[in-house]
This record gives sequence, C-alpha cells and structure tokens, in this order.
Amino acid sequence: MAPSNSLAHRPAMELLQEPRLNKSTAFVDAERERLGLTGLLPDVVESEDIQLKRVLQQLGHKTSDIDRYIYLVGLLDHNETLFYRTTMSDPARFLPIVYDPTVGEACLKFGHIFRRPRGMYLSIKHKGRVKEILRNWPDSDVRFVCATSGERILGLGDLGANGMGIPIGKLQLYTACAGVPPQVLLRW
Repeated sequence: MAPSNSLAHRPAMELLQEPRLNKSTAFVDAERERLGLTGLLPDVVESEDIQLKRVLQQLGHKTSDIDRYIYLVGLLDHNETLFYRTTMSDPARFLPIVYDPTVGEACLKFGHIFRRPRGMYLSIKHKGRVKEILRNWPDSDVRFVCATSGERILGLGDLGANGMGIPIGKLQLYTACAGVPPQVLLRW
C-alpha cells in the first residue's frame, strides 16, 4: 500500500514502524522528502522486485521452515506489502510455511516466538466485557473474524493462547490468496 498525502502529518519514525504503510527502501526520493524520511533510510531506492530478491536470498540461508516462518513474521511486522508479495511470489513454497504444516510447530513455540500482537485474546476473566474488549481492536471496519479456542490445534492438543498462530495464518491466506485487505480481518 502506498502512503497517501495525509501521511505527511505522521511522524516519520511512526510511518516506518507501521507495517501497512512502510515501504522501507522502496520509498522514492520525493516521498522521502515529503514524509521526512530522508536520512532515516539508506540512501538507495530499491524497487519491490529488488526487495523481494533480497528477502528470497535471506530465506535461502534459513535452515528450517520454523526459521523461515519466524523470518516471514518479522517481515510482516516490518513491511506488510513485501510479506504478501513474497508469499505470493511462490505460493506452493510459502503457504506451507505460513500455514500448515509449519504453523503447528509455530503454535507449539508461539510463546517463545511472539513478537507483536496480531489478534485479540479473550479469556474467562473478560466474561461480560467482550464488546468492550473488542473495541480495543485498532480497525473498526472488521468484515472477517477467525476465532479459535486453542483446543485440538492440528491434532497437537489444547495450546491455549499459543493456538493464535492458526487464525493468524488462516487470515494471512485470505489476504494472500483471495485479496482480502488485512485491515478488515480480526484474529481471535
């Protein structure tokens, strides 16, 4: 997603930390000047194709699918557009990494590889407050919800909150394969 003119009022570092808006080295010089990014990025403009080549090269150095999963989640946390460009560059290669079967191992290790929130966590402590808690979700135009109780995840048993990898991965597939905008998805 390309930044709009309204982004010119956002602090530059905030823009670089927003995965939906950050294009990293793909910001052209005029955008860098307008958005106050000059000097905050390396002084090179790279096309999305060049960025994709670099991502594929870095993925080639990973020795396991769980390492590739962790790398791709990091990419998603940094540059959402490049994450989806990468996954759709070779769906047969990447869908088994971002979803089944690798997501099973990711769920088993989810508590150790958790980087940033990508869904809502509701517990029995929130009984009677679900509507109030859901208002904390940053996007108001939610059109798809994928929920899990964390039980019986891929035959692995009850993983509780660590089962969040399933709705995260499933909704990534909705975006990657069906073009559903990620901002209308809620993982629960």
